[in-house]
Amino acid sequence: MDKTIFSKKHRELVARLKKARLAAGMTQAQVAKRLRKPQSFVARMESGQRRIDVVELSYVAEIYGCSLADILSDK
Repeated sequence: MDKTIFSKKHRELVARLKKARLAAGMTQAQVAKRLRKPQSFVARMESGQRRIDVVELSYVAEIYGCSLADILSDK
């Protein structure tokens, strides 16, 4: 198995994260502030340069006003 960070599923997930952030009308800086992280944390998450912990993912979904299932869904 390839490392998950380089997998197609990981690339799809980060694309859905960025799409959800834009749909929420938020900038990376705004999300980072809510997460109490630097903006580069969000940038690396959205570019696929870092793994996304399931707990972090649930916080991000909450910030975007959607469910974890919405972000994980292929639809």
